[in-house]
Amino acid sequence: MLTEEKILYGARDLVFRYGIKSITMDDIAKHLGMSKKTIYTYYSEKDKLITKLVEFLLHQNGCNLDQIVLQSNDPIHEIMETMKMMASTFSKMNPILFHDMMKYYPEAYQKFREFKEKKIINLIENNLKKGRDMHLYRSDINIKILARLRLEELDLAINFDVFPTDKFNLVEVHVQLLDHFLHGVCTLKGHKLLNKYKELNEEE
Repeated sequence: MLTEEKILYGARDLVFRYGIKSITMDDIAKHLGMSKKTIYTYYSEKDKLITKLVEFLLHQNGCNLDQIVLQSNDPIHEIMETMKMMASTFSKMNPILFHDMMKYYPEAYQKFREFKEKKIINLIENNLKKGRDMHLYRSDINIKILARLRLEELDLAINFDVFPTDKFNLVEVHVQLLDHFLHGVCTLKGHKLLNKYKELNEEE
């Protein structure tokens, strides 16, 4: 592994565990068993390291999402697999990192917003179109409006005023919001397929 990759993975480990604001360049160096001087060779300040880390993680997530799209059987399966990926990712994160990024690291947070506004909304719109064409989603849905709604749900899930972390689990919030969204757009055919993936047997 290249030195810069080691730095990014080491920073990720600490950020996921403790959030962003509370960790220092000294903490990262100690965690990696690396001199702080080596880290400063690549990143002159913590802000730059955090911005690069966010870009790095978003790129990884984007590739994983693309892979899910390619390997999914249908749009509902795609969402179910996306839900699993999100649950796995968020279960490893301290939710405070989103608050830290929004409040103290505007450049990194802007990268996060751009990823949602370009990559994520495009994936949502494509999923809705495919689902509608396959009669898994209702024919009367407004794709632009619902894609925007789904995007806003991502922000809602990390709004600690609405879902304080001492009362709500971040993973559960994301899963419930996505599940609710999916039920709202499905046709009867889509609901049956969804229940099949969820291994549920219930009357429609």
